[in-house]
Amino acid sequence: MPETRHVDGHDHRPIRPYGLWDSPIGPSVIAQGIGLEDVQWDPASGRLVWLENRSGRGVLVASDPGAGAPNDLTADLDVRAQVGYGGGAFTVAHGHVYFATRGGRLYRQPLDGGLPKALTPEFGFPASPAVSPDGRWVVYVHSDGHNDCLAVVDSEGRQWPQKLVQGADFYMQPCWHPDGRRLAFVSWNHPNMPWDGTTLHLAELEEAGDSLRAIKVRSIAGGEETSIFQPAFSPDGRWLAYVSDETGWWQIYLHDLETGQRRQVTAYPAEHGRPAWVQGLRTYGWAPGSEALYYVRNDAGFHSLWRYDMATGEHSEIRCQQNGYTVLEQLAVAPAPRSVAVEVGPTRQIACIASGPRIPPRVVVIDVEPPGQPAVVDTRGLWKVHVVRRSMAETLPAEMLSEPRPIQWTAPDGTTVHGLYYPPANPRFRGNGRPPAVINIHGGPTSQALPGYDPRAQFFTSRGYAYVAVNYRGSTGYGRAYRDALRGQWGVVDVEDAVGAGRCVAEAGLADGERLVIMGGSAGGYTVLQALIHYPGFFRAGLCLYGVSNLFTLAADTHKFEARYQDSLVGPLPEAAAVYRERSPVFHAERIRDPIAVFQGADDKVVPKNQADAIVAALRASRVPHEYHVYEGEGHGWRKPETIVAFWKAVDDFLRRYVIFA
Repeated sequence: MPETRHVDGHDHRPIRPYGLWDSPIGPSVIAQGIGLEDVQWDPASGRLVWLENRSGRGVLVASDPGAGAPNDLTADLDVRAQVGYGGGAFTVAHGHVYFATRGGRLYRQPLDGGLPKALTPEFGFPASPAVSPDGRWVVYVHSDGHNDCLAVVDSEGRQWPQKLVQGADFYMQPCWHPDGRRLAFVSWNHPNMPWDGTTLHLAELEEAGDSLRAIKVRSIAGGEETSIFQPAFSPDGRWLAYVSDETGWWQIYLHDLETGQRRQVTAYPAEHGRPAWVQGLRTYGWAPGSEALYYVRNDAGFHSLWRYDMATGEHSEIRCQQNGYTVLEQLAVAPAPRSVAVEVGPTRQIACIASGPRIPPRVVVIDVEPPGQPAVVDTRGLWKVHVVRRSMAETLPAEMLSEPRPIQWTAPDGTTVHGLYYPPANPRFRGNGRPPAVINIHGGPTSQALPGYDPRAQFFTSRGYAYVAVNYRGSTGYGRAYRDALRGQWGVVDVEDAVGAGRCVAEAGLADGERLVIMGGSAGGYTVLQALIHYPGFFRAGLCLYGVSNLFTLAADTHKFEARYQDSLVGPLPEAAAVYRERSPVFHAERIRDPIAVFQGADDKVVPKNQADAIVAALRASRVPHEYHVYEGEGHGWRKPETIVAFWKAVDDFLRRYVIFA
């Protein structure tokens, strides 16, 4: 059907029921994209290296020195770190890339060609490799699933790896001082999560023949009630930068290594760090001359890029949102103002993974110098952004992609709750009345729905659904107090806020209150089950992806990283056993009466399949209308294109049956 344009102020598009609009955003379109996970510069050559997820396999790619086509660095090896949820899979130094593989080994490979060389044996899992300034040593996080440590191996792989620092339950983000004699890192212990309380350490190192030892380790910042994130030494060796939430927001600080004094860099009430769900996260970076810090500010989900001048203390914004980018991740500052990855002349550059509501994730390079420099601002007055890699085809017209707007409502305790509302968007159709709405609950639960490109939202809105991404109490992005509001209240306040989101859009006339669908994965799937139990009839249907149904078995079966997470979310066992039973959906499934589709990966180690089996058995016993889809070879989320296609087809068919035609 051709698009019908507006004539004389009238909308002549054909009317079709919401939820039945023909959409070019089909399951196969979503499945064809690649994931962009990290991007870094090589200080030696200025080449850019990034990690792509192609159909569940990690591939390292490098920019060509002559500005030609990018070049795959890895072929048969699956580049992926597996400590906790992963992350920190590679680093680049001295013309080489150092990376972890799914098989549990650490490798080194030259950027200019050559085969990878294994540095460690297949024992446990490595992550966050950090190469010493002289190129001799590689320090990394090591975990065997039970015990974690900082380990060290020589960069040639001639010696057996050694433990460098041990004793804490978890480690992350090791980084070298430019003199090669000091190392900073972050650690924490159960029952804390890294956003609850972590400690920043500074270790003095000593070489003894063919070994490296930590001879003195002292604490610099953090503790049981303060979260520390991303330590980074200034290139001149004077400062140790880090992020702390001691004021209630993640702010950037500087520790003077000569005097021991501290300087707070940022003070604006927004987040300048992230919850460390994975290793290797970065929200700021040093200029190579130590004259400035470049950082990302998260203001209620919308990201902006800033420069802090070390000499003047001034903050200046680099306005990437003018280019359509609202989410900026994995910031990496070019090693010198002479990039050969993108031919633009001698200007400072920053690489990151950027996206916007209508822009799928891209690897981009941004020119950053004081505003007004010819190399930085183009003829339209916008900051120059060079696209290095796109994650998917960008052929859809802008009017086909829904743009979110922030919404707020008031929780029963008076707290202002946040969300993003996506209206239906399809230039070929219009509907009558109010659209059905999908109320999506993010996982974590300590995560945040961001206004970047969301194929899930676009799948629904292009078919005539409204879509609401709920940042319930407990979400990141709104300060520590908001994040801590979920302590002891998981399964209560998140459920209240899911219902509050539905009421908000219904009362505002933005959605049909009789056709609300609740959807969520992992912790979000748990909220789906709890909402259907405690508010039967409020939602027309539910979509539960690898959701938690039994808090007891989750505490016993989940991986080490989250083994004690429920101590803060629900309470410690055995003292809180009664609360665990009260808030475990499997014990109250008879109260569910609304149709529900359950989706599960057969190999999920975070929320094992027995969680889904238990709730489905209860649904079957209660004769609740339901579907159960198990995907072989999948874990905590879908990676295979065929799984993604099958999932979205099942979702569309389920909602047509129980929401649109019901």
